[in-house]
Amino acid sequence: MDTPSHETPNPDRPATDQQARRRLAVVLFNLGGPDAPEAVRPFLVNLFTDPAILRFPAFIRQPLGRLIAARRTKAASENYAILGGKSPLRELTEEQGRALEAALAEEGVEARCFVAMRYWHPFTEAALRDVMAWGPDEVVLMPLYPQFSTTTTGSSLGVWHAAAAKAGFSVPTSTLCCWHSDAGFAEATAAIVRRAWAEARAAVSEGTKLRLLFSAHGLPEKIVKSGDPYQWQVERSVAAVVEALAMPGLDHALCYQSRVTPQKWLGPSAEEEVARAGTEGVALLVCPIAFVSEHSETLVELDVEYRELAHAKGVPGYFRVPAQNSDPAFIRALAALVQGVRVETRGSRDASGGKLCSFAGGRQCPKAHSGCPHTAAQPLRVAA
Repeated sequence: MDTPSHETPNPDRPATDQQARRRLAVVLFNLGGPDAPEAVRPFLVNLFTDPAILRFPAFIRQPLGRLIAARRTKAASENYAILGGKSPLRELTEEQGRALEAALAEEGVEARCFVAMRYWHPFTEAALRDVMAWGPDEVVLMPLYPQFSTTTTGSSLGVWHAAAAKAGFSVPTSTLCCWHSDAGFAEATAAIVRRAWAEARAAVSEGTKLRLLFSAHGLPEKIVKSGDPYQWQVERSVAAVVEALAMPGLDHALCYQSRVTPQKWLGPSAEEEVARAGTEGVALLVCPIAFVSEHSETLVELDVEYRELAHAKGVPGYFRVPAQNSDPAFIRALAALVQGVRVETRGSRDASGGKLCSFAGGRQCPKAHSGCPHTAAQPLRVAA
């Protein structure tokens, strides 16, 4: 194992030069996905027994989560069968990590990216062990969710901090909580949308209107009403991308997909928006706004299920914007975010005492969103 450098900072050397000489570990948080057909059931169990997802006491959550997982295993297995029996998310996230390492190396930063999945391998604890073995001088925690939610980024950070405390890991750590309206992210996404828009526009008749439909994973309304900032941040992402597109008169809308429980979820649903497009005779270009990698909810839910629904509802054309994956402009945006976190001084402190900041410094969410991680009382949700 390489021996980490712990040189004394030179006050006469520019801060960026000092940082470039330090070994930087970037931990990329994502959901994860089954890597084989037999992994579908345990993946779903991990998902639905997470207290950040199913908010009941453990004695209720554990059996209920296992029941939900059992009931969804067949349908989920059929979806993953379309993808060859597994999720592509791990490989795509690892590719993003390698691309990000290269982008940071171009800026003179010795960085290594580590993937920490929440519900399947490589789990957070394994990523932490790899980080510790590498021996970095500093760590940046980088969620691959542009928008913060207590159910995604919040859950992942809770597990990381618990594992780090248990392992006695005390390397200086900075956390990027959200980047929903980051200019680089918005511009990179807009560029991908423009290419898809041109292709879709050319494929439909001249007299047919085309609507850009942003789609985000849904949440039960009660989670948002309890203070989760996700919906507000998703709306900011849509506004930022629309502004970056600079297409006057653009017909666009936002919907939410992937409802999995009988509770009332955020709306309008994707099903409702697809049906509305059919009634109005409008073609759809669907843009996943909360996903930056292809996975089952883009490759199956958007590309297969909603496409079939669009055909059934008489939508005159159905198209989809690709996820960012390792798009060079998107990776450059991630690199800029990482570098920004390293020099940011306007953030707050997270549960472990490390630096916490958004893409633009300190807290961005209105005070009504008590689930914002900058709220001092924000609890860390760790699976029991």
